Amino acid sequence: MKSYRKELWFNTKERMEFINITDEVIKALKESGIKEGLCLVNAMHITASVFINDDESGLHHDYKKWLEDNIPHNPELYRHNRTGEVNGDAHIKRQFMGREVVVAVTEGRLDFGPWEQIFYGEFDGRRKKRVLVKIIGE
Repeated sequence: MKSYRKELWFNTKERMEFINITDEVIKALKESGIKEGLCLVNAMHITASVFINDDESGLHHDYKKWLEDNIPHNPELYRHNRTGEVNGDAHIKRQFMGREVVVAVTEGRLDFGPWEQIFYGEFDGRRKKRVLVKIIGE
């Protein structure tokens, strides 16, 4: 069995932002040479997420609105912020959107369903953060 590891780095302009990283993951898969196996993609920061869904701007708007309506960026609401930080909401948003995804690799391709894409979700942005791509297989 082979293993391949790559880090993707992001520094978003906005505090909350979604970035389609599908092409970068496909590039990593090609670099790996793995044809059959699994591809793990996970956020390496506790205020960021990786998720799979449709690349549709209305859906992304709805996600952001729901997250902000239900888990607002209001530092006074979160006990975590008593540590001097102001990102308690970002930690909770990450829990809702998920830490990672695993995609099957079949015949050298990500084995997606219709419309599926991989996204990096940032909830406490404007600083450098990374995503791990780990591919195992033959």
